Amino acid sequence: MKKTTTNQFSGLRWPLIALMISLLTIFQYQPALALPLSDSSSPIPAAAMKLVQFCADPKTGLDAQAVATLVDYVLGPKSNKEADLPKLKGTPGAYYEFDTRINFSSFLQYSYSNQIPPVLTSPASLRYSVWTGIQGESQKMPGSWKLVPPAGKPVIIHGVQRDGITPDQTTGVYYEYDLKRTFILLNHKGRQVFISISKQIDISDIGKKGVILGNDDDWNYYYSGIPGSTKAGLGWVKSYIYDFFAVGVYVESGSSPSTVRSGIFQWIRAGWSGVNFVQTSHIIKGMKRNAKNSKTILESPKLPAPKQIVSTYQRLSALPKNDLVERYTALQQARKSLAVLSGKIETNEIKKQDSYANTPKEQIIEELMLEYFKITLGKSSLLGEKVV
Repeated sequence: MKKTTTNQFSGLRWPLIALMISLLTIFQYQPALALPLSDSSSPIPAAAMKLVQFCADPKTGLDAQAVATLVDYVLGPKSNKEADLPKLKGTPGAYYEFDTRINFSSFLQYSYSNQIPPVLTSPASLRYSVWTGIQGESQKMPGSWKLVPPAGKPVIIHGVQRDGITPDQTTGVYYEYDLKRTFILLNHKGRQVFISISKQIDISDIGKKGVILGNDDDWNYYYSGIPGSTKAGLGWVKSYIYDFFAVGVYVESGSSPSTVRSGIFQWIRAGWSGVNFVQTSHIIKGMKRNAKNSKTILESPKLPAPKQIVSTYQRLSALPKNDLVERYTALQQARKSLAVLSGKIETNEIKKQDSYANTPKEQIIEELMLEYFKITLGKSSLLGEKVV
């Protein structure tokens, strides 16, 4: 009997030791993960900042552990899908998470293609977004992405982007600024993962007066070109976005139906006279605004096939600049008329614009593409069928 008992224990001893070591490792690691995101000791915001640093200076190299930490967090269970992040570089931050019913390949095709403007999946947040790449380098946004096999190396693309955003829901202010961007496509434990990293290069252009025309979900906005705010008592404000950095983690998270989980870590510092007036609640509100519209579009049964959108983009791109300017001018006039009718802008406040000939062609195409997109999704366009 003794011999049998000893042999049984001997056979179980090493599995038991291995289990004890694993449990000790978990218990040592869990307190760090259990910390709230707002705690400066939490490893999650620290991992996000390592990726922001990689975006700002690619020579630092990609931190694989930071990537894994963020992806595992986004996929992990949570009692709340939104949270404050610790203030970093004097900049408040927030986290927001949501799921979209779409397969991963389609998500990439619609959201990160060089022939489908980003404004089409973020129409309540972006006015335009122009990818310029990095001077002296040939890296471009691909027309389509090839998924990464389990043992494959991550695909990494660096570039510079010029963004113009829509008017803020509270102040009516809109901004334009330049960003360093890094995109990473990888395979994490058999799941496809796309990571989008942004780091503002300098302070933004001065904030200008804008108006949300009607319901925000109609994606109609007026851009005055005049510094200030349309919010009562703040017309004099000379505001800027002083800093912005963000990490978006998009993970293949379901098979029936196909789902992409989005986890966004975002920090913004903006205000006037060098003072920040952004609160974490403002950041979450902005992320929710974008998520709502992105989900509505990508889950819509009316969403056109990517080939149809690309075909329209190519047709617009092939038009002579003067033809595009003519259509763009008509769009601006329609926006001005609605702004005056709304009562938020007086006729004498409208800035005289002789010509839009100096507006970048890519910006014109993106704004016209949104008008086309509204029609395909069953919304009204300010240009009607004349857009294409």
